[in-house]
Formats: sequence, C-alpha cells, structure tokens
Amino acid sequence: MSEDTANGVRNSASHNVKENSRIIRVGTRKSQLAQTQTGSVVNMLKEQYPHAQLEVVAMTTTGDKILDTALSKIGEKSLFTKELETALEKNEVDLVVHSLKDLPTTLPPGFTVGAICKREIPYDAVVVHPSNAGKTLDMLAERSVIGTSSLRRAAQLKRRFPHLAFKDIRGNLNTRLKKLDEKDDFSAIVLAAAGLRRMGWENRISQILEPEDCMYAVSQGALGVEVRVNDPDILEMVSALNDTETVLRCIAERSFMKQLEGGCSVPIAVHSVINENQLYLTGAVYSLDGSDSLKDTMQTSVSTQTQDEDCSVADVQHVGITAKRIPHNSQAAAEKLGMDLANLLLSKGAKDILTVARQLNDSR
Repeated sequence: MSEDTANGVRNSASHNVKENSRIIRVGTRKSQLAQTQTGSVVNMLKEQYPHAQLEVVAMTTTGDKILDTALSKIGEKSLFTKELETALEKNEVDLVVHSLKDLPTTLPPGFTVGAICKREIPYDAVVVHPSNAGKTLDMLAERSVIGTSSLRRAAQLKRRFPHLAFKDIRGNLNTRLKKLDEKDDFSAIVLAAAGLRRMGWENRISQILEPEDCMYAVSQGALGVEVRVNDPDILEMVSALNDTETVLRCIAERSFMKQLEGGCSVPIAVHSVINENQLYLTGAVYSLDGSDSLKDTMQTSVSTQTQDEDCSVADVQHVGITAKRIPHNSQAAAEKLGMDLANLLLSKGAKDILTVARQLNDSR
C-alpha cells in the first residue's frame, strides 16, 4: 500500500473509530499460539491507529475440545472458527483473528476476511524427540513413528520417506510438543514452521520441509482477520493490514481448494510464488498413502501495486476475502488461476483420487 493511500485509510478509519469512542473487541482462540498471533495483529492495528481502544476476547472452539479424534475424521468444516463467528454474529466481538488455513473457503453469510497479514514462511517443520537431536527425517531409523494429524503431510511424507511410520497426534502446539518430549511414542512430529517461529521456538526445528519434500496447506502461515460485511468502519480499519502478495497467493490457493471441494478430510497441497508480476501456483492431490497423485503448475499475470477504490468493485469477495485497495483485476486473475488449475487436475482424474481418499478416511 502506498504511503499516501495508507495514510488516507488510517485517517478515515481512525476518525470513525475515535468519533464513536468505540472499544474494538478482538476475538481469538484461547491457545497460547492463537493469543500470540492475535497480539501481533493488535499491535499492528495500534501502530496504524494509536487512539483505537482494543480489547482481546479469548474463547474455546470445538476443535480445541475434541482432542481424541483426528481432525480429518470429525467432519466439521468450522472446527476452529464456529464459536468465534457466533460471537461475531452476536456483536460480542468486532473482528476475529484466525490462522487463515482454518477458515473454510466459503464463509457464512454476513462475514468476510477483511485483511490478510504478511505471510510467515508457509513450510512444514520437523521437530524431533530429544533422543534424536540433530537428525532429519531421512536419518531416522526404520519404522520410526512420526506424529501428524494432517492427511496432506502424511500422504506426501509416506511417499518421500517410505521407511517411516505415521500416527495421528492432536492438541495445540504446546500439547503436541509435550507429547513428543515426555513420552517415547514419537520419534518426531511435523508442525507448521510459522507457529513455531511466532512462538519464538525456532530452536526446536530440526528440518524445514521444502516443497520438493512436502508442499504446504492452503493459506498456511497467513493470518486472516474476519469481520462483519455490514461494519464498514471495521472493514476499512483492518484493510490497512493487507499484504498484497499474500492476499493474491491466498486467493489463488483457496480458489484451488474450493474448486476441488477439498478440506482437511482429503490430501490437497499447494505452493505459490509471485515473481516479476507473475503468480505461479502449483497444486497437487494425493491418495492417503501417497502412492497415487496428480500435480501441476499454472501461472497468471498480476499487479502488486495498490490502487484507489473503484466503488463498483470495492466490496467484491473472492473466496471469502474482501481486499480493499488491492487491484480487483489481479484478485480476479488469482481466483481464476486457482479454478483453472483445479479444473486441469480434475480433467486428469483428481476427483477419483479424492473420492477414494475420502471414502478410505471415513472407513478408518
């Protein structure tokens, strides 16, 4: 966002917020990571709007309560968001901070993602048991057990590291690290590197998994700010946090998943990059054991320059995202890229792979 445009956004939103003497309530999950992430968003808002009064409201979600079942088996699309969205609907909070990968590609009516902050690295990370300090996955002994509740990670890693075994592990970041360290059930676990870095726990990372080994989840590493569509002051306010490249990449990734009708119950993975105004999206689908897969890459032209609002398209949503002042044509191109790549894989048989994966997962 250009400095003049950013100043205009800040002045307009700051004026409205200050004039209303409004306390802005920010919803979040209760986990330490969620509150740390929300704290970073609150700090960014305070930098933009020094006079704003911000109050954090933490709550427990369904996904936080159900800890004895793999995420892919629960079947609820809004595991980590439903209670937060209920509070948003009831005006108990004014905005909600999410890990964007937790948000379904179709949001309930009346809600939108009003901002996506600059992405942390989206890759997965390997954290080993203390007895395996310094080792990477290819160095672990035959049949070593790796903990992950992600079908996407397990499918790719079974294919790449066939000598390893994989087992579900649930719980928040702290809980999973405790299960790894205090028992001998797992030789290592696989987590999103972004969470570890945000918590300041980079020293636990033994290996970063590059896309050649394990492509990441849709929107992994990005924080999304969900707001009510009918609250223009808050939508305007949070729009100052948008990072153009992150927004365009996440629109493409979410569009890819939506067209495939994917979720956490099927193994879908992506990798995206913007280079010289070209957005490249690689997407893949896998069987549960990783033996069958389809993968391809497509690209489209985008502009990462911010622009003044065109009122006719200012509030158009792209896969649940309303990104003000980011070129509408680029957002539309990113969304089309995701759809086109999904359709390419579907034309090659992706639906059959995903249908079998979903049926096998349901029968486990």
